[in-house]
Amino acid sequence: MTARRAAHGLSVLALCGAGLLGCAGAPATTAQTPAPTTFDAAQIAKGAQLSAIGDCRVCHTAEGGRPFAGGRALPTPFGTLYSTNITPDADAGIGRWSRDDFRRAMHEGIDRVGRHLYPAFPYDHFTRVSDEDVDALYAFVMTRDAVSAAPPPNRLVFPANVRPLLAAWNALYLDDRRFVADPSQSAEWNRGAYLVEGLAHCGACHTPRNVAGAERKRQRFAGGDAEAWRAPGLLAASPAPVAWTADALFRYLRTGFDREHGLAAGPMAPVVDGLASVPEADVRAIVTYMTSTAIASRNVPASEVVAAAKRRAFDAAGQHAPDRATVGTVRAAYTEDAGEIIFAGACATCHYQGQALPGVEPVPLGLATSVNDSTPRNLLHVVLEGLGPVPGDRGAIMPGFGEALTDAQVTAVVQYVRARFSDRPNWTDIEKMLHEIRREKAK
Repeated sequence: MTARRAAHGLSVLALCGAGLLGCAGAPATTAQTPAPTTFDAAQIAKGAQLSAIGDCRVCHTAEGGRPFAGGRALPTPFGTLYSTNITPDADAGIGRWSRDDFRRAMHEGIDRVGRHLYPAFPYDHFTRVSDEDVDALYAFVMTRDAVSAAPPPNRLVFPANVRPLLAAWNALYLDDRRFVADPSQSAEWNRGAYLVEGLAHCGACHTPRNVAGAERKRQRFAGGDAEAWRAPGLLAASPAPVAWTADALFRYLRTGFDREHGLAAGPMAPVVDGLASVPEADVRAIVTYMTSTAIASRNVPASEVVAAAKRRAFDAAGQHAPDRATVGTVRAAYTEDAGEIIFAGACATCHYQGQALPGVEPVPLGLATSVNDSTPRNLLHVVLEGLGPVPGDRGAIMPGFGEALTDAQVTAVVQYVRARFSDRPNWTDIEKMLHEIRREKAK
């Protein structure tokens, strides 16, 4: 979203909310906060699984911080938000919150003292979650270690920093109905729909948003943004050359890897890390729901797409020997040949010879979603930051080159990868997006 469109969206909300400035949620409840020992062990265990599906720990934990203590920076078109402390600390966290306070936050986006929460906390999805499951989440977070840590203040542009305006946002965009099962569908499909549309909040990242930051429901799963990464379109809307199948999607969500699509990276990596710990039946239910109406149709069989991608890699390997140059000696200007030279020195050992580690075969670059997407954003992140397996697992490792390559060299090698391994049009905004990513990382 451009700054101009973001400003327009804020202006719209300001006008719509002019009459709602005095409207806030109800004040804090007077209910007592239960002691941790009163929660049932089975309910806590259920809450732990639901928390993994909802990615609660990821969003509410700062880099290097204590679990659930908040402080994670969440960039938005309206400025930077910092996640809240949801440990049971009485002052910095939610230690004084009753069960009803917690339900109201999840279902209505209003905190204990009546302040509107920003929809970066996806209560527009969590409102679908049943009271029983919300209570299990409450039992789980209220039995975590209390941490006395306050997040930094939000850095939002006016008028986004005027919380009462969120009443207007809710009036326009919040559908607070609970999930209702579809009797014409199977129990597995309904379970998947409940998770995808509710706690897993898949559309929060993978759906484009309007000028006010609300999801464009008519373009659900068509692709969106997540923490400065591109959340690509899903299934039929995916830019991946090989169509997603139910089996491929299950492998990817369960393990973070599929040999015809690649490795989970960026904000998706902790998502699959969480899904690895939940019941397999829940992951299969998610897959059943997602693929029931959204399987992509491709005219070219997957086997032919894979073979073509491997041929491109083989042809490139024959033309450019891996020892032609090294990263430390390449100082080529940004020319058409520079990307080839840099790639031969920095990338060829794995991507030409076909092994990132003994026994680990990297996905052909021609199949990678980041190489075939409409934007170079994710490929730039990968080149700058590298890739690694899900923590605790053995898998491909790619080092980051953000410190080793200049901007001109990064631009050249990304352009080369796009032109050499994909049949999509060349990107025209690599340099601009690279500068944006560098600037965001420097904050």
